[in-house]
Amino acid sequence: MEDWAEIRRLYRSEKLSQAAIAERLSLSRNTVAKALNSEAPPRYVRTPSTTSAWAQVELAVRALLGQFPTMPATVLAQRVGWAGGHSWFAENVARIRPEYAPADPCDRLVHLPGEQVQCDLWFPGALVPDHAGVLRSFPVLVMVAACSRFIAAMMIPSRVTGDLLAGMWHLLQDIGAVPRTLLWDNESGIGQRGRLADGVTGFCGVLATRLIQTRPYDPESKGLVERANGYLETSFLPGRTFTSPADFNAQLWAWLAGIANRRIHATTGLIPADALAADRAAMTALPPVAPATGTTVVTRLGRDYYVSCGGNAYSVHPEMIGRMITVTTGLDRITARCADRLVADHERLWGSAGLVTDPEHLAAAAVLREQFRSRPAAGAHLAVDVEVADLSAYDVRFGTGEVA
Repeated sequence: MEDWAEIRRLYRSEKLSQAAIAERLSLSRNTVAKALNSEAPPRYVRTPSTTSAWAQVELAVRALLGQFPTMPATVLAQRVGWAGGHSWFAENVARIRPEYAPADPCDRLVHLPGEQVQCDLWFPGALVPDHAGVLRSFPVLVMVAACSRFIAAMMIPSRVTGDLLAGMWHLLQDIGAVPRTLLWDNESGIGQRGRLADGVTGFCGVLATRLIQTRPYDPESKGLVERANGYLETSFLPGRTFTSPADFNAQLWAWLAGIANRRIHATTGLIPADALAADRAAMTALPPVAPATGTTVVTRLGRDYYVSCGGNAYSVHPEMIGRMITVTTGLDRITARCADRLVADHERLWGSAGLVTDPEHLAAAAVLREQFRSRPAAGAHLAVDVEVADLSAYDVRFGTGEVA
């Protein structure tokens, strides 16, 4: 390459003839002529062999890719008995694989103000004690406003539909408005196989929003909330201890308000808490009437005057035994009503196998039990005096006795 550059310099700059250049550089005139006629420096090009090692296995590789388009190159090498270098084999496999498994390009998304809030569940691990002091991994509902990157999150008791809707309503109130769309994955409490769970459609109708579920195994579609989950995992969780779910939420909300939503976001260059104003301005106002959240069950109260909610048992006033009651499970409380009468109101337990008894219910049950034990014998209130018939009249009638 150095000779090629020098030949062209001598010919163009010093105006030497080809013979003079060949004599000065001790080169043949043919070499000088080729250098002057070439517009690019010479380079070595290996002539491909028609019987290369790759050519011998290419058909077998193509047959496997036809059946298993995503089979790794290392597995392909084992299946076809490849004994050469891995990098060259992998390079050839990468060259022909798009013929069998086309690439799935991912567009760069641009999120408009008020357009979308992404939702997901994050499981921090068994770090929070339940009502019995047992460490459990309760789900954390995380919601991220796509345009401003504002994060809202809270720990909820379970991942059933009622708790998810109650948590979403609580966090939307924190955001202060309703986006045009709520993006979820295929969470069972929200819906699966193209059908939303009971109560979700009504919830979205009251909020005047639309809920979109991503395709299965497509986490990139909600990458903002996925990255927020990782941010919580690495920046909020380390070094913290929690005494209860309420303590977890208190620490989480303080961290979100003071650190996470007050930092300068690396992508937008804005502070999420400040950017939320423009995001909120493009959203829909919160509805004047709260949507139906929580879980509502209508059941008949049994003799033990307890109802089961979330794996725990809660007492109901025993006067309602045998009657239909409506039990409502919220994030914080369990209530039961019979018609318009409130017959139970308890703080909700986090965890399972718990028993909650209202002392008033216990005392009322003792009174009812004593009344049952001291009740009069069956039929005693029906006793009357009955006249005794004179049976001697039958003896006279049939002539078997003396006439009085």
